[in-house]
Amino acid sequence: MKRDINELVGKIRDLEAELEEKLIERRRDLQYKWANNRAVFSREVKARQRKLKISARRFFATSGFLEIITSPFIYAVTLPLIALDFFASLFQLVCFPVYGIRQVKRRDYVVFDRHRLAYLNVLQKINCTYCAYANGVLAYVQEIASRTEQYWCPIKHAARIKGAHARYAAFLEYGETKSYPDSLEAQRKTLKAEPDEH
Repeated sequence: MKRDINELVGKIRDLEAELEEKLIERRRDLQYKWANNRAVFSREVKARQRKLKISARRFFATSGFLEIITSPFIYAVTLPLIALDFFASLFQLVCFPVYGIRQVKRRDYVVFDRHRLAYLNVLQKINCTYCAYANGVLAYVQEIASRTEQYWCPIKHAARIKGAHARYAAFLEYGETKSYPDSLEAQRKTLKAEPDEH
């Protein structure tokens, strides 16, 4: 059973690699190249993008009233996100060296680049920056939490959970007691042996 699960996890990883290749092909179709660690469009493509841009005034005017009045609630979450970002970073800075775990690179998760798209107006760029930060911080914190869980408690739940992190599939089955001590040590060794991603 464990072998079957490991084979399925392997197939999932192979499919993820195949998907990444397809996404690279798609990026080529969108006519941008990488230079100095950022996507760069040709002048012609930028000119086409600018033609699609709607003014901030028109964007605001065509937004629904309910959408506008919800914006303070959206942006109020910024302060808790900043606190979460800070404390998660502090947590891994203090704890991960003690556990022998590689630290999560924040820059791999919190990425700001949508503001360079010529077809977005200033309001859309602000919204995209907020979403990039919010989702980036949550993904960053999830990776920190998943490494912590693998180190301390690599056991699956009895109930199926939604949105499980990538490490979860290799965790010990719920109630599988006979291999628990060895499995816990194996999980820790695997975690400590993970190569640096860059």
